[in-house]
Amino acid sequence: MNKTIILDFDHSTGSIPDAVRIELGQWQEVIRFGCSQTSFKKLQAELNQQLPEHYGTVLTGSGDYHHISLLLIKRLQQFFSASNPIQIIIFDNHPDNMRYLFGIHCGSWVSYVAQLPFVSHVHVLGITSNDIGVAHSWENRLAPLFQGKLTYWCMDVQVGWARTIGLKQAFRAFSSPEELVSAFIQTQQQANEPVYISIDKDVLGKDVVQTNWDQGRMQLEHLLTVINTMNQRIIGSDITGEVSQWEYTSLLKRLLSAMDKQEPIPATTLTTWQEKHHAVNQQLLASLAQNQRTAS
Repeated sequence: MNKTIILDFDHSTGSIPDAVRIELGQWQEVIRFGCSQTSFKKLQAELNQQLPEHYGTVLTGSGDYHHISLLLIKRLQQFFSASNPIQIIIFDNHPDNMRYLFGIHCGSWVSYVAQLPFVSHVHVLGITSNDIGVAHSWENRLAPLFQGKLTYWCMDVQVGWARTIGLKQAFRAFSSPEELVSAFIQTQQQANEPVYISIDKDVLGKDVVQTNWDQGRMQLEHLLTVINTMNQRIIGSDITGEVSQWEYTSLLKRLLSAMDKQEPIPATTLTTWQEKHHAVNQQLLASLAQNQRTAS
């Protein structure tokens, strides 16, 4: 069985039996939340040196590192192509398809994934963030939505603006997680393309885990249901959204973090929250391992 990988930027991930832990704490200030394309390429080179050829699910720590998923997905280009593509399934309370002027960050990486030739489609499931509401419509990168390569599966957000500009099919709105999951599974029943699954636990309600970000209202069972219906189609996966703290030296990052309302967390509270994350991770890892096959 391919081993779980822990990319240890922020020491937020608990001990996983037999996991390979790669120490990356020296990258935390540079990469966390966002970074220049130059720094991102340097990290890519280091990961290419340290990661084994085959591995299981990758845990990346805080959701501030969700852009690392792009680097992990890009590694699959050696196995797949435009004539042999994969789908990307992302669980996230945010679209992660926003404009970012300073390189790439945890909320802008999805559009880069949609551009990869071997990716046929990207699905973002569980969005309740107003990032896709009309007030933030100009911040969304619309090209992958218009090109039919990206679909938002959302709840609790008014997205009528998308319909008026011809994006009705790219915005799938539902009143409950159950309806969303059921509709998504129906679209996948006849599909046979391999899939990569990326999980940001901010998609889960606060009654399940607490994260650094505003959260959605999916339950763990909703994620497990989708994973368990993939029928051995999973060829890669990652989990992010651990809760952790970091005091930036960069003034820009301090300002951006403050705008996103990432409040300080007392040490005892942080430990309790991380224990809950650990329990959720174990269930997700077991389900992903059961439904994952080796890329070939």
